[in-house]
Order: sequence, then C-alpha cells, then structure tokens
Amino acid sequence: MKIASFNVNGLRAAERKGFLDWLKGSKIDIVGIQETKADKEQLSEDILNIDGYTGYFNSSKEKKGYSGTAVYTKFEPKKEEYDLGLNRFDQEGRMVKLTFDNFTLINLYMPQGGRQKERLDFKLQSYDFLIDCIKNKRDLIILGDFNIAHKEIDLARPKENKDSICFTPEERAKIDHLLDSGFIDTFRKFEKEGGYYTWWSYMFSARKRNVGWRVDYVFVSKNLRKKLKKAFILNDVFLSDHCPAGIEIEIIQ
Repeated sequence: MKIASFNVNGLRAAERKGFLDWLKGSKIDIVGIQETKADKEQLSEDILNIDGYTGYFNSSKEKKGYSGTAVYTKFEPKKEEYDLGLNRFDQEGRMVKLTFDNFTLINLYMPQGGRQKERLDFKLQSYDFLIDCIKNKRDLIILGDFNIAHKEIDLARPKENKDSICFTPEERAKIDHLLDSGFIDTFRKFEKEGGYYTWWSYMFSARKRNVGWRVDYVFVSKNLRKKLKKAFILNDVFLSDHCPAGIEIEIIQ
C-alpha cells in the first residue's frame, strides 16, 4: 500500500496546476491533503469525485479560504471523524481521521505558530492534546504538515533559523515527545543524510537552490515498523510550495 501526505497550498490552485493528472498517475492508494483553503461546496465535481478514489473533506468553520484538510482513498473506511476534541483546532478544519479494518489514519495540518510567534502557545497546546490522544496506540498512521523541522538535518540553514518559528526548541521537543510516545519517523528509518526537504519558500529561488525545510511527515506506531517497505519524498512534484512525502507499507486492506 502506498500512502502519502501533501500540503497543496490551495486545492483549487493545485487542480489548475495538474493535481488530478498527478494523483491518477501516482499509484498512491491514500493521500492526505492539507491547506485545501476551500469549503467542499467551492470545489469542482472533478476534484470532489476523482475516479477510483473517495474524498473526505474538512474545512475551517469560521475563516473561509483558510486551513482545511482532506483525504482521498481507494479503500472504504469503517469510520470517519473530523474533530480532535480541541475546539480551536477543530474550528480550523485541521484533521481527517479514517478507521479502516487493519489500521487507522490521521491526516493533520498542525498550526504554524505565526511569524511573530503569536500562535505558538496554541501550536504547543495542539501538540500536547494530540499526543495525549495517540500515545502508545497501535496500528496508527499519522501524516501531514507538522510545521516543525525536527533536527538540524531537517532544514538547510539551521544556525540562521535557531530562533525561528517551526524550529524553536519548544517546538522541536514536541516531535521528540511524539516519537517517545510510541511512533517512528518513517523517512528517517530509511534515510539518515540531509538535503531532503518538503517545503521551500517561493522567494529567492529557494527551491531551485534546495534551501528548504522538512516539515511534512508520516509517523507510524512502532508495531508497524516491520511492515514498512519504503519512505519517499517526491521533490520533483511542483504543484505547491510543498511536495508530497509518503511510505510504502505492507498492509492488506
């Protein structure tokens, strides 16, 4: 099974850039989407009903054109959920959770924290709440835009960004806590070197120069470790300022 995460920075914009053709040719079975920036009613029939997939959508309740998550899946879940249980988080449409026969998938768009760190407290609170909900769970795949570069190896310029949002010690400690709660960073299971990123600024030709950050992850519960076959970053997909990241895992559904 091939599972991926992709912050599309606007699903309607991604559709115009070729998202449908990319997904149909990707051989991805389940893809979690972040930053849809649209209510379901604003999306085209083509993007709502992609041949071979069923879509599950969650949008911001208060601020239109902001945040939003979705999952496209070739498999029918037994249960779908859209609330983590933290009101402010849930109002922003930041989660789609699908329970299948042999595993549960949680697609997340974690808060960024604000350029001036004005939402950092909310971001840290969201992490604490999430980790309390998922710690030591089995058969769980958690993917999305986590808006944190975990280690110095996960961004091109760690020294220049040591106090920047998405790389503060407080934020990085939340990824430590998540891993200590029974989860694996799947990409780092297979790749120990640097230079692999999932987000690049649109400014200063950052992507061309590969001056990026790895902020998009797929985490799995430790009991799934032996089922992991591969982890990947598709940095040749240019539909967004992010690129897809994912795994191949041996799960029969």
